[in-house]
Amino acid sequence: MDQSIKDLLRFLAASLLVMLAAAALNFVVDPLQLFRPTRHFTEMYSHDSRLQNAGLIKSQDFDAVFMGTSLAIHFHQSDIDRILGTRSVKLAMTGSSSREQTFVLAAAMARKPKRVIWEADDWIFHDTPDINSNVNLPADLYRGNAKGIASYLFSGAMAREALWIAARSIPPLAPAAAKLTNEAIFKFPLRSADDINALQPGDDVGAMYNAKRMMAAYRYITDPVRSKYLKDDTDYDMKVRVFERDAIGLIGANPDVTFDIYLSPYSILQWVALRETSPETLHSVYAFSAYFCRRLMDFPNVRLFDFRAINEVTHDLNNYSDVIHHSPDIDLKVLGWIAEGKYRVDAAAPTAALDQLKVQVEAYRLENRK
Repeated sequence: MDQSIKDLLRFLAASLLVMLAAAALNFVVDPLQLFRPTRHFTEMYSHDSRLQNAGLIKSQDFDAVFMGTSLAIHFHQSDIDRILGTRSVKLAMTGSSSREQTFVLAAAMARKPKRVIWEADDWIFHDTPDINSNVNLPADLYRGNAKGIASYLFSGAMAREALWIAARSIPPLAPAAAKLTNEAIFKFPLRSADDINALQPGDDVGAMYNAKRMMAAYRYITDPVRSKYLKDDTDYDMKVRVFERDAIGLIGANPDVTFDIYLSPYSILQWVALRETSPETLHSVYAFSAYFCRRLMDFPNVRLFDFRAINEVTHDLNNYSDVIHHSPDIDLKVLGWIAEGKYRVDAAAPTAALDQLKVQVEAYRLENRK
């Protein structure tokens, strides 16, 4: 046999062995816990929600699902459970669209949760590519099909994570491995699902959430050079169509699940920014919001909460890091309001909170800010 052919065969054989070794390691360690909850290895989790959520759905014991965007990303799962009396899994994803959220929620429905707590940002309802075209969301992992499982098992990057998790599970190596674990190098740096994308006790919350940062963010987004994005949300018919397809489709398909949907307490300056830079966008958002609130009242398994007009929160700029993202203290207030049933939308007056918000936005003047 020609030497070049022998070398090629050796190379192919060695490559196959490496691939099989990676697959075996990934199956045994199972970094995402897709096949089984971790028993013999150290549990490790990633801040990459779009990847990690596929494993959380499979491995966590839950009766409630918490979903949202970056506005819900910092909630602690333990706080959700303590305040709402649930066993929850947090599946919030930064910058996620309604298509992504409902796809992930549909996967979670296979575990038969009783409740969904859903931070439904007005801006999630827009046209996005088909879920199979989304390069950031590993759709086949959620489906658990052959393509998804193969991509997981034969992933060299996942094998590196598995090897590191295995090293952290060996007592003599654990302290050194823990010190070397860095999110810039490894995707799975967290020991608890409760810490996924959540602020930690040592974080300087005061430096992150304050009026100075809020005003800087307001000036940034209203600068004429950058304010164009505020004008890109005027397609009312598109938003209604996407809302019906995603949110209403999911709610209607799961009549035995209670959906606690809430509209987050944006700062007043988010609305003022729209008022000052794009009144047409503001009116379009108001119109869609009215449709959103009325439509959800058609479903007995929906409880809708509107926190947008709570001026003691939304007018206190120290509660925010920018015009929409509120502090952990407000996270806890949101959970408490839901638990108490406060600010729940009444089917007899579904736009009452929206009407209050409109009055506040019209009256607010920056020069009057305390």
